Amino acid sequence: MQKKYSSLQQVQEALRSGQTSCRELVSYYLGQIQENKALNAFLEVYSAEALSYADEIDRKLSSKQDPGKLFGLTVGIKDVICYKGHRVTAASKILENFESTFTATAVERLVAEGAIILGRLNCDEFAMGSSSENSAFGPVRNAADPSKVPGGSSGGSAVAVQAEMCLAALGSDTGGSVRQPASFCNVVGLKPAYGRISRHGLIAYASSFDIIGTLTNCLEDASRMLEVMAGPDEFDSTAIQESWKVNEAASERAKKLAYFPAVMNHKGLDPEIKSAVQDFLQQQEATGIEVHPVEFPYLEYMVPTYYVLTTAEASSNLARYDGVHFGFRSEDSRDIESMYRKSRTEAIGEEVRRRIMLGTFVLSAGHYDAYFTKAQKVRRLIAEKTADILSEYDFIVTPTTPTTAFPLDAGEYRDPISMYLADIYTVQANLAGVPAISLPLFHHSNGMPFGIQLMSSKFEEHRLLAYGQQIMSNLRPA
Repeated sequence: MQKKYSSLQQVQEALRSGQTSCRELVSYYLGQIQENKALNAFLEVYSAEALSYADEIDRKLSSKQDPGKLFGLTVGIKDVICYKGHRVTAASKILENFESTFTATAVERLVAEGAIILGRLNCDEFAMGSSSENSAFGPVRNAADPSKVPGGSSGGSAVAVQAEMCLAALGSDTGGSVRQPASFCNVVGLKPAYGRISRHGLIAYASSFDIIGTLTNCLEDASRMLEVMAGPDEFDSTAIQESWKVNEAASERAKKLAYFPAVMNHKGLDPEIKSAVQDFLQQQEATGIEVHPVEFPYLEYMVPTYYVLTTAEASSNLARYDGVHFGFRSEDSRDIESMYRKSRTEAIGEEVRRRIMLGTFVLSAGHYDAYFTKAQKVRRLIAEKTADILSEYDFIVTPTTPTTAFPLDAGEYRDPISMYLADIYTVQANLAGVPAISLPLFHHSNGMPFGIQLMSSKFEEHRLLAYGQQIMSNLRPA
């Protein structure tokens, strides 16, 4: 197989017409994985299993059986998503060699419709990070420039699609972990509304924020994957009862866009990114869409609120990784206390330890009301203000990230606060629970890509995807 496929529609047309076989298709992607091994995107590749699934699809096609809605879709899954009989480590030494006993609902539904899982993808440990450098198994590298980060925490997922190692990938998004790497790697990153996709089988970071998202080359593939994965799940009470259909994504025209002057004038925003977003808004206005500046008074509170709440939830969720029940246990233990302390210290990375300690602090008796309770109140204000704006406007437009991809081991980004501020534009959607998408529209003069972010009202992914498709068709270079 020589032709590059940028969408599942192209793949399925080629398979149905006999231009290629599913085995040839999978073999090509497996070759791409091997060729791009230095990028460290894949932690494990399921070569034999993927080829076996490909042969089954070829048999179904030749015998005129239904191969499923997603037949031919090659997928990589972030190493925080469970797949029965396969290892899942959250890119952490404490879960090294741990094998899952069940499959995440989202993965189960993809496989049932003919998707082929190629392997598990590297990420920041326990999905905590914005650079994919916090992995126990080494950093992921950006395919556009291997000296730079791919973003995080779903950096392996973004690079796998960017470097054509799979057609699509699953990531998780707690505060921008799908959209930020999508922007850095020139792919489409979709974060659905909280509750749209079951979290069953997703290793928890912050349970009231986490959502499984997609990284793809095009919006059509994101739509088709969402249709299959969405819907109620008896294993997740936070999953909403309504299913989602691609045909709901009617091409309705956007009428009113909002943007935040405080975002556009933020001191950390790269001037070229600012200019590109301003030009985009002017172009939209020229087509007859109303574009309005809207005051959002909580911008400076979003990142602190996000980190207080997510670290608090993380300190609770990660308590199970203690060296007792499963996973790594220190051999240098003398008693129960030293076993806990040494196991977690030796097997959990610095960034994850930092967040667990911060979360434990904000939940402690003397600080609970001052930090956690107050942050919950601010979260409600942010969610209500976001909902009010989206009740009047179709979409909120922001840059996805304040900069393009930065160098690996960049000194100025090694400071935790500077790294956390990389999420300044993406955390709002998670705090409010609304869907958001990063569209790969631009390239900086430094040669690196960057995207634009759209947010819509809760559970209105169909409108978000439809408008996104119009933008991609009109603005993205062929």
